[in-house]
Amino acid sequence: MENKEAIIKTNKLSKSFSVGGKQQHIIKNLDMEIYKGDFTVVMGASGAGKSTLLYALSGMDKVSVGSAFFAGEEITKMNEDELAVFRRKHCGFVFQQIHLVDSMSIMDNAISTGMLTGKKQRELKKKALELFEKVGIDEGLTEKFPSQLSGGEAQRAAMVRALINDPDVVFADEPTGALNSAGVKAVLDVLTDINRAGQTVLMVTHDIKSARRANRIIYLQDGGIMGELDLGEYESGNKERHEKLRRFLENMGW
Repeated sequence: MENKEAIIKTNKLSKSFSVGGKQQHIIKNLDMEIYKGDFTVVMGASGAGKSTLLYALSGMDKVSVGSAFFAGEEITKMNEDELAVFRRKHCGFVFQQIHLVDSMSIMDNAISTGMLTGKKQRELKKKALELFEKVGIDEGLTEKFPSQLSGGEAQRAAMVRALINDPDVVFADEPTGALNSAGVKAVLDVLTDINRAGQTVLMVTHDIKSARRANRIIYLQDGGIMGELDLGEYESGNKERHEKLRRFLENMGW
């Protein structure tokens, strides 16, 4: 990893919640780096702190102790207004729950994020159409509402919204968790394609087939990094890659 540039760094990052008067530690003294241009997947058992870590690294959630740096900026020192501006400029988000606005067409859903940054509607529509084509959504579908699409189509539309501002990192939290097999493949293909084009992707998943798309696996346990695996560049149908990941996860107690 020595030749790679870290786009995200943490220093003794910790996150805890008060539950019944007791502190429950979700992330503990975490030091880690996410590298520019990587497709990194975070795995671990339920309650290991995967989603909490994702929200902390993107500035969506405040940490308890420690610091996080994103593209050289210490986001853990920013206030809510500064974080909102920061996220619009630098982050794209894809969640298991798609969170498209039902009363807006998928085109309007996509460009609304860009308009928050002051970009012109005409330019945004042109870019959105290019992105819709890239994710496999025909132009004729772009004026439809989310409820008129399949789950896979809606998730791909949500990815257009996530990409409209050219984010430095796309954060994906279980993006395939609610999809059928065809939808899963479509979404993973998009994430793989944008990564190959140079986009940094950080994804949380519990699914080994989804995790195979990454070049780097980070395994969390009890709020800390238990192990890491370098998978190299993704190749479809590579059985050795699948076995390597399976053995790693077995060693982690998966």
